[in-house]
Amino acid sequence: MPTALPVSIDATLSLLQAQGYVADRSLATVLFLALRMKRPLLLEGEAGTGKTEIAKVLSAALGRKLIRLQCYEGLDLASAVYEWNYAGQMMAIRLAEAGGASGDRDRLEADIFSEKYLVKRPLLQALEPQEGGAPILLIDELDRTDEAFEAFLLEVLADSQVTIPELGTIKAAEPPIVILTSNRTREIHDALKRRCLYHWVGYPDAVRELAILKARAPGAPAKLAKQVVSFVQAIRKEELFKAPGVAETLDWASALVELDAVALDPALVSDTLGALLKYQDDIQAMQGSKVKELLDQVKAEARG
Repeated sequence: MPTALPVSIDATLSLLQAQGYVADRSLATVLFLALRMKRPLLLEGEAGTGKTEIAKVLSAALGRKLIRLQCYEGLDLASAVYEWNYAGQMMAIRLAEAGGASGDRDRLEADIFSEKYLVKRPLLQALEPQEGGAPILLIDELDRTDEAFEAFLLEVLADSQVTIPELGTIKAAEPPIVILTSNRTREIHDALKRRCLYHWVGYPDAVRELAILKARAPGAPAKLAKQVVSFVQAIRKEELFKAPGVAETLDWASALVELDAVALDPALVSDTLGALLKYQDDIQAMQGSKVKELLDQVKAEARG
């Protein structure tokens, strides 16, 4: 059942909270404005901070279809917008030739370049009417594409339309709710940013990360959850190639619950660092005395 768009920032916070997403007020504010103003929302931040999850939560909370375009290097229009069913077109041409109708070239061309032979990819699908209202269009990890693809997106973001040379311009009757994410492996062009509202999704503070952990991993004992969050907060201050995101915090907590852990100790942390850190150099840097040092710090802060 579709849900109406939130009417206030507090309602937006509640909407996210009901789906287990613990957001701060600044994120709820920009999300509320994006929904009210019907503007795309560009979310930048480190990997694992919950950017993609926002689109999934919105889809579930509003009862809207989620259409996801996963970006990658070399992404082109055929994969993102549309392509023609070339096999079907060739079959139509062969049948026309066999039936002696190949002379009516204009009619044949109009037929094979009609929507009947159009293969719709995510961006084009998002412009079509959907049951329950305009869909959520997630353009994920935009920074993995090149500037040429960014330039194409300008028409979609500004006017909710795409131009297909053989068919003309296809415009959405109701603009989709567009969420773009970037891990900032490269800078997104200003022309695209100007068409979006913008928010940086950073690592949460300890209080909010603990709330996220309780919402997403309720099976973790209270003492263990506090120690996990304190340890992750401490490890992010170290010189690491890639600091753990919230996703890694949740993975680690879930792994510890599977091991029936109720509190952290140096051996347990060392044995499970692979659930928290994803680079061998980072794991090696944290092994041994460093783990004990951080755990002692965590326990001292808890006593204090």
